[in-house]
Amino acid sequence: MAVDTLPLAEIDMTQSAYFKDDTAHALFKRLRNEAPIHYRSESDFGAFWSITTHSHIQEILSLPLLYSSASENGGVSIFDADSLGTGDDEAMDMFLMTDPPKHAAKRRVVAPAFTPSEMLRLAGDIRQRTGEKLDALPRGTAFDWTKDVAVSLTTDMLAILFDFPWEDRHRLPVWSDAVTSIDMIKHDPQGRQALMFEMAMKFFSLWQERVNAEPGPDLLSRMIHSDALSKMEQKEFIGNMALLVVGGNDTTRNSMSALIDVIHRFPQEWEKIKADRALIPGAVNELIRWYSPVVHVRRTVTEDHEFHGHTFRKGDKVVTWIISGNRDEMVFEDADRFIAGRHNARRHIAFGHGIHRCVGARLAELQLQSLMTEMADRDLRVELVGEIVREGHILVNAINSVPVRIAAHTNV
Repeated sequence: MAVDTLPLAEIDMTQSAYFKDDTAHALFKRLRNEAPIHYRSESDFGAFWSITTHSHIQEILSLPLLYSSASENGGVSIFDADSLGTGDDEAMDMFLMTDPPKHAAKRRVVAPAFTPSEMLRLAGDIRQRTGEKLDALPRGTAFDWTKDVAVSLTTDMLAILFDFPWEDRHRLPVWSDAVTSIDMIKHDPQGRQALMFEMAMKFFSLWQERVNAEPGPDLLSRMIHSDALSKMEQKEFIGNMALLVVGGNDTTRNSMSALIDVIHRFPQEWEKIKADRALIPGAVNELIRWYSPVVHVRRTVTEDHEFHGHTFRKGDKVVTWIISGNRDEMVFEDADRFIAGRHNARRHIAFGHGIHRCVGARLAELQLQSLMTEMADRDLRVELVGEIVREGHILVNAINSVPVRIAAHTNV
C-alpha cells in the first residue's frame, strides 16, 4: 500500500523496511502533519507512543524525571534494556541509561575528554590522518567509501581516544556493530554474547594494566582515576564500554558515508562548500540534520499526566523519532533538501537534547569538518558508481556500503 494511503492506525515505524528503502521520511511527514503524537498498540517491541515533531521531542527530552532513561525502566531504545545485555537476563548499565542525580557524576568523568581544549589538541592529528587516508585512496577504480574511509577513520579515532592497542583496533567496529545489532539480538544472542564478552575482557585487561599507572588523557584512564566510575560492577563496566565504543564509531561513521549521498544528490551545494570554506562548520551541522545518525531515543513515563491532549500512563514507552524532528518543516524550511548555508542548521537534535545530549558532539563535528576540508582542498571528485546499501536499522541510521570512484584527475 502506498505511503500516502496507508491508514494512520496501521503505521508502525518499527518496520525496518521503511529505513532500508528510505520511505521512512514520507511516513514521518504524514505523522508530523496528521498525528504528531501517535499511539501504536502492537509492534515487535510492544505498545509505544511515537513523537515526531521537533518541539515535542525537545519538550520530552528536557524533562528527565518525568520521562526516564534509566535501564530499570527500559532504557533509551525501543527494545528494552534487558534485551541489550550479555545473555544473563540483566541489562547493561551505562551512564546514558541513568536519571538525575546519578547521571551527572558519571557524565562528568567522560566530559573532560571532549572539551574545546582537547579538541584543539586533537585537531592537527585528525586533519593529518584524514588527509593521508584520502591521498592513499585509489584513483580511477571503484572501492567502498564506507569501509575504506568512514570505518577506517572512525576506528582510528576511537583507538586514539581509548589509547587502544593499534594492532587490535579492527575489533572495535565489530564490537560496536554487535551492541546495536537487532538481528543478533533476535536471532543470534549467543554470538552477540560472545562478542560482548570478548570486548569486556579486552577492556578489562587494559584497565588492569593502567590501574596503577599515572593518569593519562585517554577515556579509560579518566574512568580508572575517577570516584564515579573507578569501582564499576561488571554489567556497568560492559555497558559503559559499549556506549563509548558505539558513540565513537557508529554515528560519525554513518555521517561520513552520508556525505557521498549529499554530494551525489546536491552537487551544487558541494560546489558552494568548495568555493567558500567558511560554510563548512554549518554544512557539518546540516549534514547531521539531513542524515540523522540516530533514528530514535526512547523514554519511559514515570507518572500519569496529560501531554498535549493525550493521556500518558506510568510505564508507557515514548519514542522520540530524532530522524523525524530533524526534517520538521515547522523548523527547517525545505527540510528534505541539504542546504550548505542553512541559517539554523545548528537547531538539529541529532545529538539529542537536555542532560543526555551527546558528550562527544564536538569530536564528531571536528572529524566531519576535517573530512570536508581535506576533500575540498584536494578537489576530490568522488563519484557514486552503484547503489548505497542501507541496513534498515531502527536505532542507528546505518549505511553498510557506498561504492565510489575518485576521478583520476583529482588534485593531490
